[in-house]
Amino acid sequence: MSLAAETRRVADQHPFLVTALRAGIVNYTAAARFLEVDGETDAVATALRRYAEELPEYEPESRDVRVQMESGIGPIDAGTDTLVSVGGTGFGSNGGDQTAIFATGAVDGAALAAVLQALTLEGIDPTAAAVGDGTLLVVVDRLEGANALRAVEDALESVPQ
Repeated sequence: MSLAAETRRVADQHPFLVTALRAGIVNYTAAARFLEVDGETDAVATALRRYAEELPEYEPESRDVRVQMESGIGPIDAGTDTLVSVGGTGFGSNGGDQTAIFATGAVDGAALAAVLQALTLEGIDPTAAAVGDGTLLVVVDRLEGANALRAVEDALESVPQ
């Protein structure tokens, strides 16, 4: 495998780096040192520059969505009132100590990824998360509900394409 191909393969294992390459905000020498590629740092940096030139530009888009939250969510038996079921555990309205954040509209896997990244940056660890049929849902601790709502709204303002 050529040095360029190996550099791309290893870079692709780090989605944050590919995003930064697309956005044009990478120190190529530092990134080359970070990647575990056999070769001289300058050669790996050059391969990264060339790879960045081939990637589509980073163009975030605002999603047309409606975001709302519902408190009193907790584990329930799976059934018709289940908001989401993950790993055999259903979540729904039962007076529980969690909050569901819903986004309806133009949502997809990329929107969910952006939301999860935003929540991580806020230090919020969702109990459950899903997207499907025009609805994105995350379940968080009740005390984190307001901060999670703001994080979801902000994330959906600039979803990478």
